[in-house]
Amino acid sequence: MRKLLVTGGAGFIGGNFVHYWCRHYPGDRIVVLDALTYAGNVATLEPMLSHKAIAFVQGDINDRALVERLLHEHDIDTVVHFAAESHVDRSIVDPDAFVRTNVLGTQALLSACRTAWYHEGKWREGTRFHHVSTDEVYGSLAPDEPAFSETTPYAPSSPYAASKAGADHLVRAFVHTYGMPATISNCSNNYGPFHFPEKLIPLTIVNALHGKPLPIYGDGLQVRDWLYVEDHCVAIDRIISTGQPGTTFNVGGRAEHVNIDIVRRLCRELDHQFAGSSALAARFPDCPAAKGAACESLITYVKDRAGHDRRYAIDPSRIAGTLGFEPAETLATGLARTVDWYLSNEPWWRAVMDGSYREWVQKQYSER
Repeated sequence: MRKLLVTGGAGFIGGNFVHYWCRHYPGDRIVVLDALTYAGNVATLEPMLSHKAIAFVQGDINDRALVERLLHEHDIDTVVHFAAESHVDRSIVDPDAFVRTNVLGTQALLSACRTAWYHEGKWREGTRFHHVSTDEVYGSLAPDEPAFSETTPYAPSSPYAASKAGADHLVRAFVHTYGMPATISNCSNNYGPFHFPEKLIPLTIVNALHGKPLPIYGDGLQVRDWLYVEDHCVAIDRIISTGQPGTTFNVGGRAEHVNIDIVRRLCRELDHQFAGSSALAARFPDCPAAKGAACESLITYVKDRAGHDRRYAIDPSRIAGTLGFEPAETLATGLARTVDWYLSNEPWWRAVMDGSYREWVQKQYSER
């Protein structure tokens, strides 16, 4: 039985991971630590909280005393570190918050784990620190360049990417200096359920349902590799369970596409869902598809983002060859599942957008 501390477990990828782990390992114990900033939503975890399958603590990963107490009180042997400021646009406006959370927060976690797990020159048997990072640390690729491998030099372009690169280097330093049993994964763009509606895919879905413009940066030809979030959770499971400590794994979806193509695919999926559905038309009367028009009519090109990387691409050969991981979802099946989820979970994303859940959160869960 594992006893996990999942940081950022009320966020997008972290929340999906908690759902995944509870389904596959119901005998394990999970403590979620989340500061519940704008993108954290405890409602994501509500079914498991109601059944007491997990424990939730609202708190900051920079609070080392809190982290050390949780490690001790819950006898934690595995830390899965998702907590991060992650939106590039926000990092351009406020880089300080990204350094504080992503760099200093990771340092605080690593030090707390060293205090809890390292005694008399030995690491406690069975412990693991897994750090979830991003392919953005590698910078931007030209169209004809090979995909990022684990040996690609770091060249971050945004304050967000630089802060994640700093966190990666700290984890590797703890492995090299102290022998810490840690692993790192650098993933491509995730998508799926519980995604905060500021990122490309959920923003496209929600805006289209409201008949609002679908903003496309620049020419829309930026290339990303898309990874369905549940596939990512499977990959992390493999790394935690069988990955060699001290190893980095790139995790991708083998789905490299330009952004404008992603938006158009989502529009066609929504058009398909609305076709002949009076119920959807009644729920979302402002969506063009409710009137028999194409959602693509909402596409609007806007000024490109400052320092916008042109292309990311992941070479997942290491994790495929050593751990046998391959994504189960294609882009087509993953996008269809994502649209289905947003159509079926309107209360969740409406609460996220208007912030109405926050008062409930403060009443139910306070830092402890």
